Amino acid sequence: MIEYIQSLLLIISAFLMIISAIGLISLGKDTKNIVYARIHIVGIFDVACIIAMIGIGQFLLAGIYFVLAPFIAHAIANAYWKKEDRENNLDLQNVEEVVDENHPFIHPKEKMQALESEDSEKLKADERFSVTTLEIDEVD
Repeated sequence: MIEYIQSLLLIISAFLMIISAIGLISLGKDTKNIVYARIHIVGIFDVACIIAMIGIGQFLLAGIYFVLAPFIAHAIANAYWKKEDRENNLDLQNVEEVVDENHPFIHPKEKMQALESEDSEKLKADERFSVTTLEIDEVD
């Protein structure tokens, strides 16, 4: 009886993998939000692999994969959203640089570029990095 259940799980897994492969291959390159669509299709591969691992008796590996797969998919989607998805993430298109002139550690980009350029006459390479100390007077 156990062999029949294992065989059934492997057949279901194979069926899901075939459907996912057809979906991944037929997905056009001009599809809007293609990364998210691919992550969704690969999620079906993940489920098929978990079913296959259960079918062959690898319960611990299936459990670990079941826990880690959603985190990995979320990390990939989040990285794409924050770094590359300019079409959907309007915050990436409007970047404002607000710099407090009185802050000792944050400087405007233009000022740093001017300091790093070879034509900068304000500071030489040796003087660009300096250490400041704070003097404390001891009161008796």
